[in-house]
Amino acid sequence: MTPPVVRFAPSPTGRIHIGNARTALFNYLIARRHGGRFVLRFDDTDLARSTGEYAAGIETDLAWLGVWPDVVARQSQRIALYEAAVEKLKSAKLLYPAYETQGELDRRRKLQQARGLPPIYDRAALKLTHEDRARLEAEGRRPHWRLRLDHRVVRWTDLVRGDSHIDCASLSDPVLVREDGTFLYTLPSVVDDIEMGVTHVIRGEDHVTNTAVQIQIFEALAGGAPAFAHHNLLVDASGGGLSKRTGALSISSLRESGVEALAVAAVAVLTGSSDEVRAVASLDELAQAFDLAHVSRNAARFDPAELKSLTAKTLHLLTFAAVEARLAPGDTEAFWNAVRGNLTTFADVALWRAVVAGDIAPVIEDADFCRRAAGLLPPEPWDETTWAAWTGAVKAATGAKGRALFHPLRLALTGQEQGPELAKLLPLIGRLRALERLGRATV
Repeated sequence: MTPPVVRFAPSPTGRIHIGNARTALFNYLIARRHGGRFVLRFDDTDLARSTGEYAAGIETDLAWLGVWPDVVARQSQRIALYEAAVEKLKSAKLLYPAYETQGELDRRRKLQQARGLPPIYDRAALKLTHEDRARLEAEGRRPHWRLRLDHRVVRWTDLVRGDSHIDCASLSDPVLVREDGTFLYTLPSVVDDIEMGVTHVIRGEDHVTNTAVQIQIFEALAGGAPAFAHHNLLVDASGGGLSKRTGALSISSLRESGVEALAVAAVAVLTGSSDEVRAVASLDELAQAFDLAHVSRNAARFDPAELKSLTAKTLHLLTFAAVEARLAPGDTEAFWNAVRGNLTTFADVALWRAVVAGDIAPVIEDADFCRRAAGLLPPEPWDETTWAAWTGAVKAATGAKGRALFHPLRLALTGQEQGPELAKLLPLIGRLRALERLGRATV
């Protein structure tokens, strides 16, 4: 594949949720796998609802997921480009003024439905004379501007859905510019895709109905359109849609709950595909596994409970290099390798840090047994063979074996019923701490 240019274009009117992250990741992974460019483009032309705080929050959420854009753009800073496109469409006689109010349009649609006609715009504005328009504007009306669609069937090969088409004769001429001169989503999106050289538009299937209109705008302004891929939408366990306005399953709330970013990414990307949802050790691994051709056309049902188990499995895979920046300064690679297999969330590291280097309360089941075991501790240096040598000596001296041998020692050394292999923990605990914990049997 030629290095693609892709984009994620959220409106900064709320925090993104795992469904939005799915689209962002699809685009980012395609760019990462094929050496392309990923653009984060804020659709912030709705000045009443868009905020800088939400935009910053979206960037924070993407960074947590490991998604770093090559370019960040804001549509509110690109108005001149859209105005130039409007003039080009007007010159080509593809954009025309209409003056109906929303109430008038609603009444007209109801009449059409009552007559068994499709409720699409009837292009009445095209019949207005220059005098008609002057009279309406003298009454205080300001026009909105509609794209004059070519009533033909628009076809494209969707990279998820396959051969696709929409008969534009079944569509209303879309409004591209409101009465106040602001732009609806459709035009700025196309203009930016052209100006930024976007090669692949990868987005949710809720945008399929926009595609034919946008292809016609692409053709009018640039002569050709990018490739399109419309993926299935992530739904909750009951089949309901996700909303960023409710905060349900927002990336920020998932981050605060302690789940791993890679677990969120794997669930977001692999759910609703022919690939098994599984833990991955890096986004590069996920990028190699991801294929648009594997995405199903059925809804992608997401179970939040899956994130908990996948978080643990993800932690078990991560190397020391992958987590070093998140660990405390004294945490060594040997420590991480010893404890990672027993973590359910990263916060559990604190428990095992205390076990290895802190002051814990040993649990003593048999004081005499622990005292005798302490007397058999070999001199340091210790390594992963020390545990077997020591417990072998304790077994020979006491006759204890199996659980009767290992369980009292685990309780005394760690204060925990279960945990990492003591062959790995014991050298980290060290002889002095081990003697102290076993020696408390005499208190």
